[in-house]
Amino acid sequence: MLNHASRLAAFAALGQRLAALTDDELTDLAARARNRNGWFDLPNVRTAIAGIAHQLEEPKLSQWAGRYPAEPAQPRQVGVVMAGNIPLVGFHDMLCVLLSGHTLLAKPSKDDTVLMLWIAKELTNIEPAFTERIHFVERLNAADAFIATGSDNTARYFEYYFKTKPHLIRRNRTSLGILTGRETADELTALGPDIFQYYGLGCRNVSKLYVPEGYDFVSLLDALQPWHSVLNHHKYQNNYDYNKSILLVNAVPHFDNGFLLLTAREAPVSPISVVHYGTYTQEIDLLDQLTNVAAQTQCLVSAGGRYAGSFPFGQAQYPGVADYADGIDTMEFLAAEV
Repeated sequence: MLNHASRLAAFAALGQRLAALTDDELTDLAARARNRNGWFDLPNVRTAIAGIAHQLEEPKLSQWAGRYPAEPAQPRQVGVVMAGNIPLVGFHDMLCVLLSGHTLLAKPSKDDTVLMLWIAKELTNIEPAFTERIHFVERLNAADAFIATGSDNTARYFEYYFKTKPHLIRRNRTSLGILTGRETADELTALGPDIFQYYGLGCRNVSKLYVPEGYDFVSLLDALQPWHSVLNHHKYQNNYDYNKSILLVNAVPHFDNGFLLLTAREAPVSPISVVHYGTYTQEIDLLDQLTNVAAQTQCLVSAGGRYAGSFPFGQAQYPGVADYADGIDTMEFLAAEV
């Protein structure tokens, strides 16, 4: 019987399986994923899988799951429209739907079918009863409720299309970094993964920095030099060359360390290879600016996580199992609305 205990045990075993993948297995998996999506290289696939394995460690998984009903009032078919901007970004929705006792009707992104199908197969190898609970589909007509992730434009479409049934719709989000000017070189280097991991394609990637007025960017740009290798990816290189040419042609003031461009912009979302920045004079000014973009913010980072509600530099891409996209509790939605 596929009860709560067996579902929990299966996901914990999946976490152990992911943590034990060999280099050969990871290399083969990443090669297949990259054939479908050129951004999904080995380092990024490895990081995504390590992050999921971390979330599925049994003690923290059990503690998190224990906050919600063990079984649904009535099992439903939940349709999930998955994003594909970074490897396995749709996994958390899979986890929530299945662990809460529902059936998953998944429409994976064409950019992430290889990894999503692979991880579902690993799960059903561990617990064959999940075979009847996981269905990859082209259309979600049979769903009783919906979870969808997309752009602001597609979110409006989702809300119209799914309006007659319970739904959870996510929109564009990005992440922000806060600098005080007192960070050490090591702390600034630790900011690198938050900017460059997944080549900046994730909602947890820092796309805008808030710095004190008069901030000297030289130390930051020097500290980020270990990430120079992002230029080895031709798609990143093309974005960098294009965005640099736009800034130069339009005579837009900017900083450039050879692989990252920094420019002052109000918008929190920046193109690949570019990070926007804004300045503040005192903390109340910073708070006002953050409040203005709160609806577009996935997470904040600061050195050591010293700013209230922020992750430490280097930790943005390692959310805990309870760090929900858009700050919306998926498990609570599944318990209350489905």
